[in-house]
Amino acid sequence: MRKIGFVLAGLLVAFVVGVLLSPFASSFPDGLERVAEDKGFIERAVELRFPFLVPDYTFPGINNEKLATSLAGLLGVAITFGITVAIGKAMAKKDSK
Repeated sequence: MRKIGFVLAGLLVAFVVGVLLSPFASSFPDGLERVAEDKGFIERAVELRFPFLVPDYTFPGINNEKLATSLAGLLGVAITFGITVAIGKAMAKKDSK
């Protein structure tokens, strides 16, 4: 039972960070993008053809930028948690065989 409490506490912290703090993230380019700009090869970047759920960390269709970013953070935490649980269950089944 302690493990479940620990997991839920971690999930709560992740949701707080993803929802409440994500709107305050820097709007400046990340390290790799900044280097590409500084070295002059940013124009060679290729857009992925993968349909993103939340392009540029904003939830589509929401006009309030901070709310859209918070929703993107919420979705990101939920998806990451779901994938982690699925992998954990698959590994537990494999270990029990």
